[in-house]
Amino acid sequence: MSQIVNRTLRYEIDGQPFEGQLLYDESHARPRPGLLLAPNWMGVSAGAIEIASQVAERGYVVLVADVYGVGIRPQNHDEAAAAMMSVKGKPILRQRLQASLATLKAQPGTALDPNRLAVFGFCFGGHCALELARDGAPVKAAVSFHGTLDTPNPADAQNIRGAVLVLDGAADPLVPREQLTGFIEEMSAANVDWQLTTYGGAAHSFTDKQANIPGKMQYNAKVARRAFAAMHDLFEEVFA
Repeated sequence: MSQIVNRTLRYEIDGQPFEGQLLYDESHARPRPGLLLAPNWMGVSAGAIEIASQVAERGYVVLVADVYGVGIRPQNHDEAAAAMMSVKGKPILRQRLQASLATLKAQPGTALDPNRLAVFGFCFGGHCALELARDGAPVKAAVSFHGTLDTPNPADAQNIRGAVLVLDGAADPLVPREQLTGFIEEMSAANVDWQLTTYGGAAHSFTDKQANIPGKMQYNAKVARRAFAAMHDLFEEVFA
């Protein structure tokens, strides 16, 4: 029976305080992989922590990363958009993601294998997962759920050290379809081990149980199940 520990993890980046959530099953004694979860634009939230708990039950140590900083917890879409745009496309985003990964890697008492790391994220967090990989982070895999695929410098794909999996909704109006073509060209030019799966009929936020704006942001239980299965299949492969 799983015994999920959920504890607040405080750390600093350039003197600024950050606060993520660390989740793992304390009944596991053998070293297990560590996963960085990059949440959607709402940041460290109950929804992100729920997903982290479910993934931790499968034998992972999961850190829900804080890319905004202590005290910045959006309560609505306007606040989330402002928080996201304060870091998206800026060097501080990759810096904060790298620092969060290093914090996860250094956690004592979790039986974490520091040589088996990966990152996954949702919406803005999916973009974050890809940006961390593009920054050369030592991750075996980077998984993006309904995230945008744009990047300040596509040539950075040459820095990617692990497999990349993008899980996309064919009816997602927030991820321009031309970004898929650009992503394919970017990954192929850098000879990355990449996969792109596009789910028919799926809108943005198809894994978010709270998303209910038809045709724009909408939960899709069937697609969410398939997408998570694809992620877990990749993790089993790269961590074998």
